[in-house]
Amino acid sequence: QVQLVESGGASVQAGGSLRLSCAASGYPLSAACMGWFRHAPGKEREVVAFLDTLGMTRNPTYADFVKGRFTLSVDNARNRLNLQMNNLQPEDTGTYYCAGDPARTLCTLPIHVTGLWRGFDRSRGQGTQVTVS
Repeated sequence: QVQLVESGGASVQAGGSLRLSCAASGYPLSAACMGWFRHAPGKEREVVAFLDTLGMTRNPTYADFVKGRFTLSVDNARNRLNLQMNNLQPEDTGTYYCAGDPARTLCTLPIHVTGLWRGFDRSRGQGTQVTVS
């Protein structure tokens, strides 16, 4: 059974840090396009970061609004996808979803493409809540 389970969400003050983790079971974490997208109430869902774990460079791609603050990484030993979030701001508040694309197609697209999250939405976890005040 394919399953992605997020954890690590919490309420923090502005300037604080959180580490989100996504446990992947029955999922080809080492050979997929993996990423996080978020949804804030009343706002369009947006992709935060993604990584082609089988790609040539295996360098993550970040949305402009998180560059320099968020770090995406893969723990192959534990089969987990992690998102380290530093200097959190109130606008980072939302539900964060771990998602994947085994076909690795989504990682070939620019991260700012409108509606990119819809592709990741096909295979995602239940989400974890991040609240920054």
